[in-house]
Amino acid sequence: MRRRFAWLNSVHELDTEQWQALWRSDYPFVQQTFLAALEDSGCTHRDTGWQPRHLAAFEANEDGTEVCVALMLGFIKTHSYGEYVFDWGWADAYHRSGRQYYPKWVSAIPFTPARGPRLASLKYIDREVLIPQMREQLNQHCQQQKLSGWHCLFPEAQLRKQLQGDQQQPSGSLVRTGCQFHWHNGGAHQQSYTSFTDFLAGFNSRKRKSLKKERQQVQDAGVTVKRLVGADIEEVDWDNFYRFYHTTYLKRSGNTGYLNRDFFQSLAQGCAQQTLLVKAEKDGTMIAGALYFFDSQTLYGRYWGCDTDVPGLHFEACYYQGIEFAIERGLQRFDPGAQGEHKIQRGFEPTLTYSNHWLAEPMFFDAVEDFLARETEGVETYRQECSELLPFKKSD
Repeated sequence: MRRRFAWLNSVHELDTEQWQALWRSDYPFVQQTFLAALEDSGCTHRDTGWQPRHLAAFEANEDGTEVCVALMLGFIKTHSYGEYVFDWGWADAYHRSGRQYYPKWVSAIPFTPARGPRLASLKYIDREVLIPQMREQLNQHCQQQKLSGWHCLFPEAQLRKQLQGDQQQPSGSLVRTGCQFHWHNGGAHQQSYTSFTDFLAGFNSRKRKSLKKERQQVQDAGVTVKRLVGADIEEVDWDNFYRFYHTTYLKRSGNTGYLNRDFFQSLAQGCAQQTLLVKAEKDGTMIAGALYFFDSQTLYGRYWGCDTDVPGLHFEACYYQGIEFAIERGLQRFDPGAQGEHKIQRGFEPTLTYSNHWLAEPMFFDAVEDFLARETEGVETYRQECSELLPFKKSD
């Protein structure tokens, strides 16, 4: 059957029925409502450097009508903000050689460094055939549109390996290794935790005492913390949270953040069922919030903001409440986002992450390949060193 490839400039170019037939996943960030919220609010737009450009495969039915059989999320990027796989050094090397690194094509969830699906297909599609075809489409598109290359950030393991290819597949990509800090329900040594107390029981006494003291600070400050899901999150909560997010970004970096009020309002209307808001109040007034997403396996910590500084509140809202929620729901993993060595002493284990990269310029492809070989060794050493700092009791 003949397969046609096309580039889509909006998630709305596929209707909801086709979208759901492709994405057989409860991963929150590939739901059409989530991506549409980003797009319709203007957060992913040519003007923001996140121009939607999704790669789709179509096949004809017996009656001659076409159906979308596969889709790979993607964006034309004119900068590297909001990706969390830092390639500024590569861009600088291009610039110093008189070449342009931007624009580039990136398959990623905007502003979300969380592992998950990037490619969807109907059940009968053979991905061993499909993915080499898509790699070739990506390579040709980069060359035709004068893009420096394509990148797939935080893909699932199977897709990462298929995009990498092998020595007999010259269209294959390079793999870059990173390190984040994730919480695992029960870790590698026991069954899932039954409570936060059960989780803390695995800490050594000094670290356990320190964590309890940190949580007590929040209570002593007269702050109460609630977890709200879905319809329990009221309109005033969304308004307050956006204000906290906005002002916290201003304090920290001098800009207003990647996301706007329209995006959060769209979340409230279309994505609330997979949304957790940790709401902190003092004297009946909301003073801080942390916004998470979740699916059947994983909790994803995403956004935080406050207008009152309370010792320990950030850790309470962004980590401890998330761990309690994950234990209650039986979730197996809590991904709190990129970076943050302070997570180690709170029981978040160093976890390797991966991304795929293909550069059209052979000289730079070879240079990056050499760089990644050295970087990977350093990352793996770093992960091992971080593992030695975990707060858990040492096993015999």
